[in-house]
Amino acid sequence: MLSRLARRRTRILQPSQNLNNVRIQRFVSDGKRVVFGEEARQVMLKGVQKMSKAVSVTLGPKGRNVVIDMEYQDPKITKDGVTVAKNITFSDPEYEIGARLVRSVANKANEEAGDGTTTATILTHHIYEEGVKKISGGLNPMDIWRGINKGVKIVVEELKSMTEPVAESERIMQVATVSGNNSKAIGGLIAKAMEEVGVDGNITVESGKGIEDEIEVQKGMKFDQGYLSPTFVTDKKTSTTNFKDTSILVVDHKISDPRSLLPVLELLVKKRKPLTIISAEGMDSDVLNNLAINVAVNNLKICAVKAPGFGKNREGILEDIAVLTGADLISESGIKLEDVTEENLGSAANVIVSKNDTLIVGGNGAEEELDERCDILRSEIEQNTSDYEKNKLKERLAKLRGGVAIIKVGGSSEVEVEEKKDRYIDALHATYAAVSEGIVPGGGCALLYAGRSLKNTKSDNFDFDVGVQIVAKACEMPIRTIVKNANEEPAVVINRLLHPESGEIDTKFGYNALTGKYVNMMEDGIIDPTKVVRTALVDAASIAGLMTTTEALVLPEKKED
Repeated sequence: MLSRLARRRTRILQPSQNLNNVRIQRFVSDGKRVVFGEEARQVMLKGVQKMSKAVSVTLGPKGRNVVIDMEYQDPKITKDGVTVAKNITFSDPEYEIGARLVRSVANKANEEAGDGTTTATILTHHIYEEGVKKISGGLNPMDIWRGINKGVKIVVEELKSMTEPVAESERIMQVATVSGNNSKAIGGLIAKAMEEVGVDGNITVESGKGIEDEIEVQKGMKFDQGYLSPTFVTDKKTSTTNFKDTSILVVDHKISDPRSLLPVLELLVKKRKPLTIISAEGMDSDVLNNLAINVAVNNLKICAVKAPGFGKNREGILEDIAVLTGADLISESGIKLEDVTEENLGSAANVIVSKNDTLIVGGNGAEEELDERCDILRSEIEQNTSDYEKNKLKERLAKLRGGVAIIKVGGSSEVEVEEKKDRYIDALHATYAAVSEGIVPGGGCALLYAGRSLKNTKSDNFDFDVGVQIVAKACEMPIRTIVKNANEEPAVVINRLLHPESGEIDTKFGYNALTGKYVNMMEDGIIDPTKVVRTALVDAASIAGLMTTTEALVLPEKKED
């Protein structure tokens, strides 16, 4: 019996087959119940509080780890807020609905800035909890919501005024060190990687084979188009598709007929290799659905990506990709999809595809052809008179010859490697965020000082003003949590910062929770990327503010014991 199962071949689903032909077990939905008013808001608050408590213990240099039980894997030890949030689910729907909303804030902050997820979770908890209290006292939820939005706008402007640009390598190392849980080793390696490929280069993090962390620089290309369907995602934590030793199909037109891909899919099954499809106009929904079904049902490794750019520029980029990977460009006037063989496919050592971009590392194109392609682009740059066209050509040349730095994380166990990878990824995202928007004093000080700008904000609407002050108080919560996790008294620290002996507040003056000393945060390298702090506040207020206006909640019917 087992030998017969082992000999079974994967069956490619034909284009005519769809999900209706696949046997799906159906379940009858239970009834729903509707909860109103104060009861509805309190139901959501349960999950928000529990989620926030689990995530907040990780904040700051003396924050604690969280151990997560992973199904079919060793337990995971992490200080990464979004990892903790993604792995918390409740069987009780009353807890789950609030937790899911907080999880969406953490995920959004992670997608936009790559860090600040713990801060976003703490801010969401406080803004919503305070909003619920005020509404219970009879205040108007919509006015409070408008006040929250106004307060956020003022704080964001104040953060911008406190921002300093990032340029030198030392600053980059400081940002990465703080985001890497105060690890100078992580900060130093990321700064070194940026020196290798430049601040506009590509840096990725993966598991190494040794004990020590190391850097490897490879040639690679990155462009701004992601996967066409989330079905292709292979790494749920980062929402990316990661293929090693993948075949690459490059097509210069839209793929409209599902049957045209059958020869390629048969090759995929035969070779047992992942396949990345890059096409000029993407593909029709029928083609995309057929690929998604084959991924879900037959467990094939496929990812479809639309080529970047428009018109002539897109044609050139497709030709660049074909040369880089050693692929033949499939076109309606040349080699047709139905006639594709293994020789027409390109390949690469690694392809990483996210929602918004694609990275090709270690393309297996011939070095001579790559040099020739670069010479052609240089010649076109010299001959072209349009600044726009010149910039596009220079961009293509940089991508074709650009490098990719791969940080290989070592460790004595898989648990240790995964924990360090989380910190490297957070530090890397924070560094990119700092380069893009600058830095502010860290340790929760930037929000604390920016929140003071709301102290004298008044209007003719009392409820509106309450919403503004909810934001002002929320801006204290990150530093309160950091100090609390360091086993110190938050009220004492905040009083010292807001009421200094000199009588003048210095926005660079703050509390180093690692040493327990009051220092100049910028000079001591305790800094946060402005983008991370801004995104955490904006995303938290967006969800928490809307949650305060909730008047009805639809939940599954309670089951009797």
